[in-house]
Amino acid sequence: MSSKHKPLLLVISAPSGAGKSSLCNRLVEKFPEMVYSISCTTRAPRGSEQNGVHYHFLSEENFRARIDAGEFLEHALVHGNRYGTLKQTVMDALAQGRDIIMDIDVQGAQQIRAACAAMHADDLIKKSFVDIFIAPPSMDELKRRLCGRATDSAEVIEKRMRNAADEMAHQSRYQHIVINDDFEKALDELCEIITREHHNR
Repeated sequence: MSSKHKPLLLVISAPSGAGKSSLCNRLVEKFPEMVYSISCTTRAPRGSEQNGVHYHFLSEENFRARIDAGEFLEHALVHGNRYGTLKQTVMDALAQGRDIIMDIDVQGAQQIRAACAAMHADDLIKKSFVDIFIAPPSMDELKRRLCGRATDSAEVIEKRMRNAADEMAHQSRYQHIVINDDFEKALDELCEIITREHHNR
């Protein structure tokens, strides 16, 4: 990759089971200058998670203070814990000429879209913003994949399917939609989008 391209803020959403995490991991391998956005959370570290590597672990008070100071690009309360992305995290990567990838749900993507809409035309985040929705080829195939994991109960799978239907309703708001029917083909399509967006900036 040339370091001369304009960096991108890649916001990528998908229903659970659509293959988003696997595709994002491969993108980071293919584009050496691409980094993952590290989110902040108020939940406790799990297993071998390290502060500043997997998440920035913040106290509830610290997180709230940062919300009040307008430091988050997006944030949400999920199952009693707060999660969010600091503007500074994104700005630092873009200022270094690095693409930054955000693996985020449709509500978070909508918050970032709204934040970008309110920014000045010359704002680095606004100029770098690209959102991509990764869709399964069908809801039946999504259910087959979720069942194939053999990690979730039937109740959890049904909940994921309901959530997926809600998320799929948002896909038309994204600049790009990639259907993950064939993994390598979807990966190629994502690489083409990123290369094209680099050249269009």
